[in-house]
Amino acid sequence: MPQAGSRALVNKSKTQLLIFSDLDGSLLDHDDYNHAAADALLAKLDMVDIPVILITSKTRAEVLPLRRELNNQHPFIVENGAAVFIPQGYFPQAPEGCTEQQGYWVKSFVDYRDQWLGLLAQAKGIFPHSFSHFAAMKEEVIASVTGLSVAQARLANSREYGEPVSWLGTDEKRNQFVDWLQAQGAKVLQGGRFLHVAGDCDKGKALQWLAQQYCQNLKLEKVKTLAIGDSHNDVAMLEVADLALIIRSPVHAPPALKRERGFFISEDFGPRGWAQGVQKILELSEYE
Repeated sequence: MPQAGSRALVNKSKTQLLIFSDLDGSLLDHDDYNHAAADALLAKLDMVDIPVILITSKTRAEVLPLRRELNNQHPFIVENGAAVFIPQGYFPQAPEGCTEQQGYWVKSFVDYRDQWLGLLAQAKGIFPHSFSHFAAMKEEVIASVTGLSVAQARLANSREYGEPVSWLGTDEKRNQFVDWLQAQGAKVLQGGRFLHVAGDCDKGKALQWLAQQYCQNLKLEKVKTLAIGDSHNDVAMLEVADLALIIRSPVHAPPALKRERGFFISEDFGPRGWAQGVQKILELSEYE
């Protein structure tokens, strides 16, 4: 568990740095999901008690084995901010509003997946042959469109809160599709590969909630948040964090932000850009 005031990267004013990192296209390579280029820095961050909090469009089932692989024991946030999972005992007590699930305190912000599957079933009559989505795909198809193995695709399809949609129609129809979904109460976010349909949640709201729990439960005077992402579905957290690092993508332009300061754009792609960007931010004396 992170301890306030520990070593070089936590300053004398007891400000604890929290790093919230997207996975696909950021900490993980867009094409092969490799993270080797960031491993050395991840180990250093662990040594100086700076939590790296995974915040992703991925499912709980996908994140759990990745956390073990990364030796990451911190809270994590799934499905674009739909829920926060905190290991039981990480804080002295469970934050208000959490439920206990399989060794975690869970804060859910939205309704479950079935609601959105019902809505997409209606949409098929209005936008015929224009989209597909995970629940309608065989695992082999999910694997082919994501680059995952079939076993990994099975984990990706174990959604709890939202649904990834693969749009097959024109841009004009896509806009109409999004407008229709939003009129029915859904929130639609564009990720690196898919439209993500869910309730009113985003990575920014989840980041702010969890940062507040660190302050309240670890008696910290202040936390400083660094958000790292590469896609439109990362914008909400990139806007609200104290600092933001945009990771360059080989397949799309960097997301546009409204903020005018406190953000950086990596020089390289994926985990290499992640490591370069985080190291640069940590070396700037004003952010120590």
